[in-house]
Amino acid sequence: MAAAIEQVRTGISGFDDVALGGLPAGRCCLVTGTTGSGKTLFAVEFLARGITGFDQPGVFVTFEETPDDIRRNAASLGVPIKTWEAQGKWAFVDASADIAEEEPTIGEYDLGGLVARIGHAVRRVGASRVSVDSLGAIFTRYDAVGIVRHEMFRIVAGLEALGVTSVVTAERVTDYDGVSRFGVEEFVVDGLIILRNALHEDRRRRTIEVAKCRGLAHRTGEWLFTIDPDRGIVILPLAFLTPRASASRVRVSTGVAGLDEMLEGGVYKDAITLITGPTGTGKTLTSLHFAMAGVAAGERCLLFTFDETHDQLVRNAAGWGMDLPAMEGSGLLRVITDYPEVAALEDHFLRLWAILAEFAPHRLVIDSLTALERIATPRVLLDFVIALGSLLRQNEITTLLTAAPSSRVSRITPPIVLEIASFIDVSILYRYFETAELEIQRSAAVIQSRGSGHDPRIRRIHIDNTGLHILTPLRGGQIREPQLPENPEWPLQPRPET
Repeated sequence: MAAAIEQVRTGISGFDDVALGGLPAGRCCLVTGTTGSGKTLFAVEFLARGITGFDQPGVFVTFEETPDDIRRNAASLGVPIKTWEAQGKWAFVDASADIAEEEPTIGEYDLGGLVARIGHAVRRVGASRVSVDSLGAIFTRYDAVGIVRHEMFRIVAGLEALGVTSVVTAERVTDYDGVSRFGVEEFVVDGLIILRNALHEDRRRRTIEVAKCRGLAHRTGEWLFTIDPDRGIVILPLAFLTPRASASRVRVSTGVAGLDEMLEGGVYKDAITLITGPTGTGKTLTSLHFAMAGVAAGERCLLFTFDETHDQLVRNAAGWGMDLPAMEGSGLLRVITDYPEVAALEDHFLRLWAILAEFAPHRLVIDSLTALERIATPRVLLDFVIALGSLLRQNEITTLLTAAPSSRVSRITPPIVLEIASFIDVSILYRYFETAELEIQRSAAVIQSRGSGHDPRIRRIHIDNTGLHILTPLRGGQIREPQLPENPEWPLQPRPET
């Protein structure tokens, strides 16, 4: 039976979970990507995490940026390269001056001397990791693909002969057309990592993909990541967080007595509940009831709203007899208000992740997912919800999400709801209906409640200065869809005089 290939953990947040353990020990991996995708950061962080997490010194080979530039850029992310150099844990091999000073004579650049310099640096600091950034600076000097492949093979063989685990970066022209600039670099290495920074619908989306890892299993496909000033590269935990061993059987109140009755006692403690409905049907008000019920039970509650400012939320809550400042003052409620456009969706996720870890809430409200559709594609938003759900279920946080259709009175389902339908535990629909007396009123219906029975009947919603109330079930024939003109002119114009 063949011996298992040893792996080296990179320490990069989330990457070792995607790679199912890390990079192959003693081998070379190629990291390719377009401008701004994070190649140099990956190379720097590979060495930095080796030092801080595993006491493994490293050598950084630079062809384009000077060591001073790299030290300065890394310091902005809290990476103290100067300190590590003084401690003999980090060494530079500066090839940037060679590239700048040497005449670009096609086909004559020799990597033999460079490999010797790398070997000297490795022995001097006892390095077990090497990063080379970026080979594209020299490969553009060669006039034939065959030479590129030959020289790539030479440097890879030289690195592996030193017994180090290495990362080599290279450029690619586009995010989804080919793997590398010359189309041969990826065939020489044992591992291939592709970074993308693709533009879609006016938004950038960074992803990472382990495309090849000889002899080792790994997760396939693209994984969303972001760059955090404190944590560096962070891959969103879409599927590799360990779920809880058991599901909760404890029910908690939604804060609305009528909803609890429809749900046969409330929702399970680890449930994710989604309320869908047009603007004005009572979703935010229900969210406030949900948070207030948690505070009353002595539970910490985190309320994220993307539709209102803090002052607006405080004012509106006061109109229903809810004292948000007092609840915040108790330390049990934390309210975060932001417009979606202030950051990328991945950055909103990182902020939420950090607050979940620091505040450790028992309850979470996000109002609303629909607002986030303004800054993300459906796929990115789906990744966001799945990653968030992994965190919530792992920590048994009772969660309430809201979403709204595009039309104020329509029953059209928001796109994100269709995507996450199978992921939600409890689904509640709020809607408007028209009475025979030509009044527009609100109603509530429980569409789904996993692991529990529920009242399938449609009930009337009543909102007054004490909040939201669920009344008795509606009778047959009471409900009628609000009727709107098919093609209304807005603003309405007066009929021309005849």
